[in-house]
Formats: sequence, C-alpha cells, structure tokens
Amino acid sequence: MCLTVDSATVTHAASSILVTGGTGSFGSTVARHLLERDTVSELRILSRDEAKQDDLRRHLADARARFYVGDVRDYHSVDEASRGVDYVFHAAALKQVPSCEFFPQQAVATNVHGTDNVIRAADAHGIKSVVCLSTDKAVYPINAMGISKAMMEKVAQAYARNNPDSGTVVSVTRYGNVMYSRGSVIPLFVEQIRQGKPLSITDPGMTRFLMSLGESVELVQYAFENASPGDIFVRKAPASTIEDLAKAVARLMGVKPEIRVIGSRHGEKRYESLLSVEEMAKAEDMGDYFRVPLDGRSLDYTLYTDEGEKGLDRGVDYNSDNTEQLDVEQVMDVVAALPEMKQVIAEARR
Repeated sequence: MCLTVDSATVTHAASSILVTGGTGSFGSTVARHLLERDTVSELRILSRDEAKQDDLRRHLADARARFYVGDVRDYHSVDEASRGVDYVFHAAALKQVPSCEFFPQQAVATNVHGTDNVIRAADAHGIKSVVCLSTDKAVYPINAMGISKAMMEKVAQAYARNNPDSGTVVSVTRYGNVMYSRGSVIPLFVEQIRQGKPLSITDPGMTRFLMSLGESVELVQYAFENASPGDIFVRKAPASTIEDLAKAVARLMGVKPEIRVIGSRHGEKRYESLLSVEEMAKAEDMGDYFRVPLDGRSLDYTLYTDEGEKGLDRGVDYNSDNTEQLDVEQVMDVVAALPEMKQVIAEARR
C-alpha cells in the first residue's frame, strides 16, 4: 500500500484497511483517497449509521469497499471488522463540544473505551499500524470532548509504552478545525447566507486553526509513513479570527454580511492549542509537521522522585493565536480552494 500522495517509500501489495467512523466527514474523505490507490485490495468501513453507509456505498461504487454496521463501543463488532486487516484509521468519535458537555459519559464511552477496543483488536489480529485521530481540544482541555480525547491519546500511548515489542505501531494525529467538515462553522455560514439571516459568531476575536479535509488526510498518511510507537503528529497550520472567516465566506458568496455576536458556547476556548509548552520542548520539526516522541520511561518512581527530567523549556505552546494569522483576503483564498466552496460560489454567481 502506498501511503503518500507523491511518493512510494512505503509500499505493501494488496493491503486491507479499516476505517472506523468511515461515514463521517473525515472517514469518507479517507475512503475516497485510499480507493484511488491500486494497491488497496479491500477497504472496510465501520460505522453505526446504515443510511450514511448506503449513501457512501453508492457514491464510492467500488467493489473493494465493504461496510460493517457496528460501534467501536462494542468490542465484538470491532474485532469482527479487524480480522485480516493490515492498517487502521481510527476516526470514530463523538466530537461536538456542546453535546459532549451535556453527555460526558457518552464521550468517554466512544472516545476512550472505543479507542481501547480498536487498539486491543488491532493487537489481537497483528495489525501493522493504527493511527488515532485526535484534536487540538485535547491540549489543556477544558471541555468533556477535549478531556475524552486527551484520555484517548493516553490510551494509545500507554499501549505503546506497555508493549514495546509489539508489531502493532499505534500513533496519534492532532488537528484543528477541519474546514467544511460535518458540524463545522463554514456550512452554517453558507446556510445562513442562503436564508438571508445574520451570520452568528460566538466571539469576533476567537481564533481557530484552518485546515482542509485533504490536508488532514495527508497528516494521517504522514503518520503511517513515519510513526514510531506512541508518536503524536501535528500539521502546522495558519489561523484566523471567527469574524474574518465569516466575512470571507460572505464575500465569496457576493454578499455584505450582517454579523450577530451570540457569545461562546458550552466549553469553548478563545483560542486552541495544538501542542503544549511541554510538548513543544520535545517536538521535532519535520518541516510541515511536528512530531512529539513517546516518553518511554518505565514505571520506576525513582525517575519521578529522585531524578526527574531536567531542562524543561519555559517557552510557549503552539496555538491559534501565535501561529500565522490570515487576514480576510487570505482566508478567502484558502476557503475558495475548498471543493465544497467552489460549488457554493458557482451557485451564488448564477
């Protein structure tokens, strides 16, 4: 299987791949990218939603795609979908901040226990590599979704730490807001403009990273290509304020927006971090990416009480306020390149 778009440095013939949460925005994008490769012999998609599976089945129209109705919360369904698989993209998650605030136990069941099920099944079946998708909200988490994703990362890293001789490489990718993904703000702005409504924003100065679905897929592919057990990978990304993003979408659709400030929602931050101060001190700059290696020290308490770790950097984290900031014109360029927005712009100009 070739796991990079432009090179073939990692190639395995006739590979089978499982995508959990494969009918979501990210999972379905991964599925389309993978089926473009001749070396993918089978693509398994595990999700709970029969209707979305039927839609994706007809959209892909590829005999290599096999659909499994199941839930990562249920080990049996994960185990069944994992048999004979070479690689796993673990994208299944509860990821809406407000809903996780009201139902945190559900976030734990899917994001923490579900990830443990995926990793245990991968270990049981000798799967070569598992990439777990995380989020910027896992860094300094203040909401239930971020806390559950931070615990998901700990589950993945604990497996790597406790199983140093395992043939299954488990790694993590973190990314910020994925533009035009399901539940993201750009589709909301588009719908509000179409209905002639004001654009509702939480806080004009709130900043968020900007990443396309295609770029998020490349991040996961990069992890498959380069990961050592327990690694965390982050793609460098620009950011903008929510107000500038709203203005950019409106201008692309040819309207002058009326903006309504509604205040922050449950569990929202003014800005998001992709790497903590402590992680930045250890991170390896890979060009377009940061790699944070696993702290592989054993459970020897003298390492924490007598020795510890010297020379921690007292610098800054990597966040949506100190990364490259885009103005309205630059955000327009980024948003206009999205496939979904190209269609929206074309319709608005008819």
